Amino acid sequence: MRQQIWLRILAFLAFSWVAFLLVTVKLVRQQDTNDGDSSQRLARALRELDKLHRSNAELNALVLDLNYNPRIDNKKILLSYFQNSKRSGLNGPSEEYELSRRRIFSNTKELWYYVNSELQSLVKEDDSVRVEHISKIKNIIGEHYRSLLKDVSSLADVDGHAVWRQQESENLSNLVQKRLKHLQNPSDCAKARKLVCDLNKGCGYGCQLHHVVYCFIVAYATERTLILRSKGWRYSKGGWQDVFLPLSDTCLLPNGETTNRWPGHRNTQVITLPIIDSINPRPPFLPLALPEDLAPRLNVLHGDPVVWWIGQFLKYMLRPQPATSNKLDEYAKKVKFQKPIVGVHIRRTDKVGTEAAFHKLDEYMVHVEQYYKYKELTDKVDKKRVYLATDEPKLFSEAKRKYPEYEIVGDEDISKTASISKRYSDQSLSGIITDIHFLSLSDYLVCTFSSQVCRVAYEIMNSLHPDASTLYTSLDDIYYYGGQKRRLHVAVLPHKANGPHEMNLLVGDEIAVAGNHWDGYSKGTNLRTKESGLYPTFKVSPKIETASFASYPDVTLSTNELQEQKR
Repeated sequence: MRQQIWLRILAFLAFSWVAFLLVTVKLVRQQDTNDGDSSQRLARALRELDKLHRSNAELNALVLDLNYNPRIDNKKILLSYFQNSKRSGLNGPSEEYELSRRRIFSNTKELWYYVNSELQSLVKEDDSVRVEHISKIKNIIGEHYRSLLKDVSSLADVDGHAVWRQQESENLSNLVQKRLKHLQNPSDCAKARKLVCDLNKGCGYGCQLHHVVYCFIVAYATERTLILRSKGWRYSKGGWQDVFLPLSDTCLLPNGETTNRWPGHRNTQVITLPIIDSINPRPPFLPLALPEDLAPRLNVLHGDPVVWWIGQFLKYMLRPQPATSNKLDEYAKKVKFQKPIVGVHIRRTDKVGTEAAFHKLDEYMVHVEQYYKYKELTDKVDKKRVYLATDEPKLFSEAKRKYPEYEIVGDEDISKTASISKRYSDQSLSGIITDIHFLSLSDYLVCTFSSQVCRVAYEIMNSLHPDASTLYTSLDDIYYYGGQKRRLHVAVLPHKANGPHEMNLLVGDEIAVAGNHWDGYSKGTNLRTKESGLYPTFKVSPKIETASFASYPDVTLSTNELQEQKR
């Protein structure tokens, strides 16, 4: 009965809107017989009629949905429709937005005009003057590049959605945090279904954090309270709670009537999870998958939603003990940490030659200088600062000698504790927690994503901003998660291979991404043709995969919580 009422309301509204516009058109035509600008008025009216014709089609589609899907919440659908209609109504964009949009279009063409002209000149020049000319071209293209970035960034400031982005980010974060708190504090621990995770993976600190995140994601997806066994942790014998708050206030013991190793059964009370490299069968909700119920909102909000998703688990996990928090506050005062500041993480020692290539300090500083040149287009920079985190103590003196115009912030003593011989001491743990914390607080991050410390800092950074997916430069890898599912691109433009190292693409082809060469090309495998090779990165877009996670229908943000966030 209720469904029929809503159907009648929708049908009535659809009919009323169309009837109203037909009357409007008729009146305009009558008035235009005595008016010189009749054609313009009629055109405007017809445009409005076309808009409402489309709205009527949408309403008809809704009617069909309601008719064939009786379980759909009719009120929510109707409310959503009218909210969308209001957002896409007759109110036009702001003047600032339109001017910025046109400027970007125009200046993109100007960049092409410049590059095309200079390349033609280079062909005609002698080798003796070509080198100097190329240097000049590079500098001017750099100015074009930074100007375009500034203009694109300014769109977010003038499009009228800045407040929405901040609010949506806070709402989503608070929702996930509330779900995690609910999951980790069951009403009856003795009867709760549990997932046990051992903090014994044989790897460094960043790797171990990602191990716990993986466990936590599986716990969240299967709606099991995560029990972290961390006594005897190689970084701190007392365990996780020596430096961070426990993951639960009420449920810390892995006791249960039935136990089994992964995957166990749904009615098994306690399941023990292996490391991500050994999990079998592999569940569909491992990174880089997103929960189906959150993905639509995250895809609108964030440039790389999975980084935001991982960051939410770190946000919950890394709540510091009071003593840890005090140490971080004291350190900030000691080194005079203040903004603007760029975080630079340089990993050397055991990584170089095994998992990563050697990169000179100058390679990092090129991107630091680019950031400050970009920032100076809109803000006055009184002092350029770098927060340096490294396991190579000599880099501090090198940075101060080569770049005297920069204030190098950091602690050489922390760098010394990162050496292989001291890596698993209390001092080393304190140092790496400190470095990751302040790297994540930086305005921009320059590092190598082959380092898990760098990726952790970047993930935390994305829990502090609505979208920090553009606030980094990696000198080697794209972002990835150890043991992850594939990262996908989908072709939005066709491509014909220009040589044996490239591959062909048709629109719609999915590519399993191997990496970005940071030269305009990425590498991957076309899942349709099984062909591997290079392809222009601008011809693809990222594709986010989703999976069915527990949806926590009883855990929502109350009206009071939403109002409190707005205040």
